[in-house]
Amino acid sequence: MKPNKRKAIPSSWSRFMMVIVLMGITAGLTACNSGAAPTSAGTDGKIKITTTIGMIADIVEQVGGEHVSVTALMKPGVDPHLYKASQGDVRKLEQADVIFYGGLHLEGKMIQLFENMAKQKTTVAVTGSIPENKLLLVDDGSGTHDPHVWFDVKLWILATEAVKETLASHDASHATEYKKNADAYIAKLQELDRYAAEQIASIPEGQRVLVTAHDAFGYFGKAYGIKVMGLQGISTASEYGSKDVSTLRDYLVTQKIKAVFVESSVPKKSIEAVIQGAAKQGHELKIGGELFSDAMGEAGTPEGTYIGMVRHNVDTIVKALK
Repeated sequence: MKPNKRKAIPSSWSRFMMVIVLMGITAGLTACNSGAAPTSAGTDGKIKITTTIGMIADIVEQVGGEHVSVTALMKPGVDPHLYKASQGDVRKLEQADVIFYGGLHLEGKMIQLFENMAKQKTTVAVTGSIPENKLLLVDDGSGTHDPHVWFDVKLWILATEAVKETLASHDASHATEYKKNADAYIAKLQELDRYAAEQIASIPEGQRVLVTAHDAFGYFGKAYGIKVMGLQGISTASEYGSKDVSTLRDYLVTQKIKAVFVESSVPKKSIEAVIQGAAKQGHELKIGGELFSDAMGEAGTPEGTYIGMVRHNVDTIVKALK
């Protein structure tokens, strides 16, 4: 018996089947890619960066310029010490190419999240490159450091350098531009540092006492020669009691200090208790103004930038205490 011969398939039918197969492969690839992570540069060619506080976002925008797209998780008036990341925040961190945060336990409730992210992508604490001998220890025996380094402008220059180095390493093709932008911004910061020192020095020495709700201005006091007292500790998560209020009140009455200050990210209740206590002893304390401590002002205002925030604080303190 002769073996059966397979009939030749017409060439037109072959071409048709090949098109069907290719369409199936394309559809499969599209389905697979629909849940893929965004590319390193994003659809607009910019590096996607997520930060925690606005002061860090401001550095990244200044240094990164047109090559970055920056999202800050914490808005004006938000306290980073108490901040808990939402599911939306986690998605923003996951979608970012680079993450910048403060460190030194500033974002105390997000530490584990940053440690996990560091296993997946570039995740940088901007305080990480600051020499330990320039950091202030928290006065509670814990051995931890004060995270509010942005109040010493010289230290914030070091944070700016850290951002520059990170961006240049991540995107070497624009390293020259990042350096140029950073140098221009640092020149402005150096001018700001001189301004703060000169203005605070104009306050009579006996009146150079800065009293706020929580002890966020330690670096500011050390850098610019003003005594700083806070009713709460370094973190707003710490509690204060009647003894803290009375101790601070007695000091202010004895020294005849004119004013105390409220903070944009901290409730006024604690400071109002000190004012009321002083009034009962016949000493009038006024609220010298609102300072920005852990958060900047609204976007689009001078205080919505780091430089504008610091200048506002300096001018407010000088006006009230001079």
